[in-house]
Amino acid sequence: MYDVELYRDVRLAVVEEGLSERGAARRFGIDRRTVKKALRYSAPPGYRRTQPVRRPKLDSFTGIIDAILAADRDIPRKQRHTAQRIFERLRDEHGFSGGYTIIKDYVRQQRLTTREAFVPLYHPPGHAQVDFGEAVIEMGGCRVKAHVFFMILPHSGAWFVKAYPRETAEAFLDGHVSAFAFFGGVPQSILYDNTTLAVAKILGDGTRRRTHAFSHLQSHYLFRDRFARPGKGNDKGSVEALVKIGRRTFFVPIPRVSGFDLLNENLAAGCLARLDKLAGDGALLADLEALRPLPAVPFDACEQRAGRVSSTSLVRYRTVDYSVPVAYAHREVMVKGYVDRVEIACGATVIASHPRCYERGAVIYEPLHYLPLLEQKPGALEQAAPLRGWQLDPAFDELCRLMQARFGHRGKREYIQVLRLLEDFPESHVTAAVQDAVRRRLIGFDAVKHLLLARIERRPAHLDLDRYPHLPQPFVAATKAADYASLLSGSPDHG
Repeated sequence: MYDVELYRDVRLAVVEEGLSERGAARRFGIDRRTVKKALRYSAPPGYRRTQPVRRPKLDSFTGIIDAILAADRDIPRKQRHTAQRIFERLRDEHGFSGGYTIIKDYVRQQRLTTREAFVPLYHPPGHAQVDFGEAVIEMGGCRVKAHVFFMILPHSGAWFVKAYPRETAEAFLDGHVSAFAFFGGVPQSILYDNTTLAVAKILGDGTRRRTHAFSHLQSHYLFRDRFARPGKGNDKGSVEALVKIGRRTFFVPIPRVSGFDLLNENLAAGCLARLDKLAGDGALLADLEALRPLPAVPFDACEQRAGRVSSTSLVRYRTVDYSVPVAYAHREVMVKGYVDRVEIACGATVIASHPRCYERGAVIYEPLHYLPLLEQKPGALEQAAPLRGWQLDPAFDELCRLMQARFGHRGKREYIQVLRLLEDFPESHVTAAVQDAVRRRLIGFDAVKHLLLARIERRPAHLDLDRYPHLPQPFVAATKAADYASLLSGSPDHG
C-alpha cells in the first residue's frame, strides 16, 4: 500500500514540472496505473471491493447467528452468547463444518453494527447521580475490599467520594449525609440504579416501592429520586464514568492506610482539590446555587432494628452479638447500626454503645456490663468470657493474686469490687490507685478506694492502719524528762 507522501510527490511532478505519466512511473519506480490513480486521488483510496464477499460455508448460517444475537438483547449481559458458544451450537446443532475464526469475525461485525447509539444529554444545575463501586486497599498489612460511595453533580462535574467496609443501608445513608454536608446543600433530584438499598420492589407497572430507610432519608432532605432503566447503565453515565475515574485517581496504586478514617481523609482532600479546580467555572457556581438548603439537623444515618437481650446479656445485630448491662437481660431493645458503631437503647435510654464489627459470628463484650453479676457470682471470675482479653495494667492481676492469698474466696469479691470502680472513675485514675495499693501492700477494696479518692481530690491519703493489721506498725518511744537533761548538761557550746 502506497502512502500519501508518494501521491503528493507524483502529483507535484506531473502537474508542476510537466513530467509525463511514463516519466513519473520511471522516476518513482511505480506502475503507470499507480500514477494515474495518484493523479485522480489526492491520497491512496485503499482497497475498494466492488462485489460482496462470498462465504460459502457461512452464508447459509448467518440467519441463525442473527437470531441468536437478537434474542441475546433481552438477556442479562453475563448470560449472552460468546462467539465460541455460537460456534459450538452451529457445529453441534446445525452441522456447521467451517472454522471458528469466520464465526468470530462475523459476530464481531454484527455486534458493531447493532451497538446502541446515544443522544447527548443536558444536565441542568442542581441535580445529582449516585452509585457504589469497589476497590482494593491495603489495611494492616492485608488487602481488603472497600465499598466506595460516589455522588456527582453532572452539570459541573463536581464529585464526592467516601469509602466503607461494606455496602450496607447505613453506609448508603451516611454517604448521602456526608455528600450533602460536603456540597453545602441538597440536590433537587438524584438518579440511581435499582439498588435494593433504595428499592424494595419494582412493581408490574414499573413504579418502585422504596425501602423504609430511603423514604425516611428523602422525607428529611426533600429531594426527588429518579431511577435508571434496569440493565441500562448509560442512563446514569456520569456517575458510571466517575466510578472508573475515581478508581484510577484514588486507588491506583493501591492505597496503604491504617483504617477507613485515614482513607476517607485522603478521599475528602481529593474531592476538595476537584472543587478548587472547578472554582473558576460558572457551571460549579450554578450547581451550588441550585442546591436546596440543608435542614437544621442532619439525618441520623443508621439502620434501626428491634431486638431482644439474651440470658447472657447479648443482642444480635447483623450476625454479630453485642453485650449490654446484665440488668437488661431478657428485655426488648432497639438496635441502631451506624457505619462505625452500634448503639442499643431500652426505651429512651441508650444502654450500650460498641464499635461496629463486620466479622461474621463475632461476639463483642464490654467487661463492665458483667461486673454486677460477677460480684454476686465471684466463683465465675476465672472463666468469665467477657473478661478474657481485657487489657488492664498488670497491677490488677497482682492485686487479684494478693487478695485471694490474703482473704481466700472473699478476695475474689473484693477484687471484683475494685474492678467496679471502673464503672464510675477514669481507668487511668483507678490504675494509679491499684498500682499504689500494690506498692504499699494495702490489699483491700477500701484501701484502693481511699487511694483513688485521695488522688482525685488531690489530697494526701490518710489510712486507718488499725484496719490493716497485716502492715508493719511503727514504734514511737515515750519521751522522758531526763532525756532533756542531756541537752542542758552538754558542752559550753549549748546555750
